[in-house]
Amino acid sequence: MTTMNVLSVRRFQGFLAVALALAGACHARADTHGLPEANGFQTANITSDAGFLPVSSSLPRPGASDASAAPSTPFTRDLLISALTRALAAHFSLEGDLQLELLRAWTPPARVAAAWDLQVLDYPSVPSTSMMVRCRVLADGATAAEATFIVRAQLWRDAWATRQPLSVGAVFDPALLEPRRVDLFRDRDALPAAVGDHSYIFTRGVTAGRLLTWRDISRRPLVKKGDLVEVSAIDGMLAVTMKALAMENGAQGDTVTVRNPESRRDFAATVIDENRVQVRF
Repeated sequence: MTTMNVLSVRRFQGFLAVALALAGACHARADTHGLPEANGFQTANITSDAGFLPVSSSLPRPGASDASAAPSTPFTRDLLISALTRALAAHFSLEGDLQLELLRAWTPPARVAAAWDLQVLDYPSVPSTSMMVRCRVLADGATAAEATFIVRAQLWRDAWATRQPLSVGAVFDPALLEPRRVDLFRDRDALPAAVGDHSYIFTRGVTAGRLLTWRDISRRPLVKKGDLVEVSAIDGMLAVTMKALAMENGAQGDTVTVRNPESRRDFAATVIDENRVQVRF
């Protein structure tokens, strides 16, 4: 073999080794990225690991509204009454089971929406058995309808009723009473069953089986008109006590007028306990 042939063979062997090395590297990159290089440009899968999403992702495109992904529904009569009930109960801080009934026919908006909202534009001055409420209905944030609704309302709550006759001055005792479900819009003076303890007394006699009212009870007076009471006068760390004459009855927390027996001067004091009042300067 001539020198020229030896060089040609060696050059060919070197070229073949480089080609095999390049082919191996290309195959390794194809295994790593999923696709081989072509024409000097790498084509790879764009994954969320790199901070991107595939074009075929089912998530909403940037700027798309979340409401568009929610199912669209009509604004039914039940939805209206439910929203109106919540609004009235919150506005008037009502306690109990508020029930509403529409007194006029109402036609719901002729469309569907992913998000419905009810805005009360005008509330009645006080809650009552019959109320007129002006509202705006919003569909996906846009006005769908405005209407004035007339509703019949009931506010159901437990109230106290007597088990037996009770006399004037008797101490309030829940064991002598029983709860009764009433509509407080109809029986406005009914005494709720959440009210009442031994600090109350009956101000008038009541018969058995009668619904109690606020007029039937009052706070038990801890200070009575004409009695001598102990007065504590407090000014910072200084406290002075004296005797005074009560000029009126008073329950705990009431402000009553008392008189200094020596100076004959009247002043106001707060009832804090049995025959005890307090003055703060």
